[in-house]
Amino acid sequence: MRPSVVFTTEGGTPYSQPYDYQRIGSDGPLLLQDVHLIESLAHFARERIPERVVHAKGAGAHGYFEVTNAEFAKNYTMMDVLSENGRRTPITMRFSTVGGESGSADSARDPRGFAIKFRTNKGIWDLVMNNTPVFFLRDPSKFPHFIHTQKRNPQTHLKDKDLFWDYLGSNPESLYQVMRLFSDLGTPYGVTHMDGWSGHAYRWVKEDGSWVYVKLYAETMQGIRNFTNAEATEMQGVNPDFSTQDLFESIENGTYPGWTMYAQVLTPEQAQTFKYNVLDLTKEWGFDDVPKTEIGKIYLTENPSNYFAEIEQAAFSPGRLVDGWALSADPVLQSRSFSYPDAHRYRLGVNYMQIPVNTPLCPVANFERDGFMNVQGNQGSRPNYLSTLSPIQLPKLPYVDDTHQQWTGGAVRSLSQVTEIDFDWPRRFLKSLSEQDRQNLISNIVGHLGAAKSETVRTRQVALFAHVDADFGAAIAKGVGVQVMPLSFPDGPTWLNTTIASNSSTLRY
Repeated sequence: MRPSVVFTTEGGTPYSQPYDYQRIGSDGPLLLQDVHLIESLAHFARERIPERVVHAKGAGAHGYFEVTNAEFAKNYTMMDVLSENGRRTPITMRFSTVGGESGSADSARDPRGFAIKFRTNKGIWDLVMNNTPVFFLRDPSKFPHFIHTQKRNPQTHLKDKDLFWDYLGSNPESLYQVMRLFSDLGTPYGVTHMDGWSGHAYRWVKEDGSWVYVKLYAETMQGIRNFTNAEATEMQGVNPDFSTQDLFESIENGTYPGWTMYAQVLTPEQAQTFKYNVLDLTKEWGFDDVPKTEIGKIYLTENPSNYFAEIEQAAFSPGRLVDGWALSADPVLQSRSFSYPDAHRYRLGVNYMQIPVNTPLCPVANFERDGFMNVQGNQGSRPNYLSTLSPIQLPKLPYVDDTHQQWTGGAVRSLSQVTEIDFDWPRRFLKSLSEQDRQNLISNIVGHLGAAKSETVRTRQVALFAHVDADFGAAIAKGVGVQVMPLSFPDGPTWLNTTIASNSSTLRY
């Protein structure tokens, strides 16, 4: 089909010869007066923006979220987006691997990002999720260190299994996520066959200021399906964009993928007596411990018309909130609420929220002005400060917050200590596996950990697996050629904070 548009320069001037260029005679030098040539070369040299440091390889689409259980939600939150059954909110979703670069294979063993941008009547709400309920750490200062070990060796510029396992083995709170990663859950069959979790405990708030802790869970309607390690390895060579292609084609052929959204709720009183610290990102709320309740459905129905504009430039932040949805005191969540927007300002510019895919449906009015690429009128002639001469309207305080933002204690240096309770979920996960899944887990670990050159690194990691289960650890020890080293950990609460100075990654280990 012939397009109806006419070729032009960037200024919109029609131009009839895209391949021609100006020079002196048939063999003379180029002429700088050739505006079209200079314009096209200059733009070409600048058309790449920095890729995401993490979650660089991704795919995405548009669709909607439909409320199915407003009665339940309104018991706990004043969120307008959840206030009426049948209400549909337009969304954009982006799925991604974590460690690989933008050109890497999307079937690699890795956690998967699972982010949703809700365009609500009261602003943008970003729900930043993963396809796993937990993460490798609960101390936010460890995050840059962790990511560096999962990337490339600064000398060889190669992936380094010694660095990879050195971090994990010296930070045992990562163990549950490590076991999930090296099970077949670590190689999902595309993004439509995996679930999503908020991971963090957020807060749902009502107008009277009462609140509860909440976690959200998205269950795939397509059913869980995973590659084996051998299948994932083969697919990385056959089609490194398998997941991206699978998502695009499923929407293109009308097989719209969907997820059912559930909420898990704990009152502050229940949280105080819960078996785990509810702010610990290395622990999940099992559905047998905290029942899940359906609140809505997600459907993806529209592919992007332009990947760069609508997916690569989509910017998500766990700190982008709407009334009735609030952060908790989880330090990892709070650090992410800073670092995500900071990364977007670096990649996309200070006015990244003016990019159409990120722009809210409702008007924006504040005092954040000027800067590169301010393209929506810079908020006009209205004063750029809190003026008494031309006052801006201020909305009613959405809820009373006098009671739930009061803290006790002074500032301390905090680092979590690993205790026996950190091995509870790894043991529960191992017991949940079928015999075949258990053998696959052992084989996957042996194949990767066995390639680490350092015997100390292999021995330390095997000791952690053996502390989960003796037979499990012995099988891995045999596979990677080390002896099992016995370990002991103190009893204690999850996330045992301390002010003891430490020069090690995890206290008393």
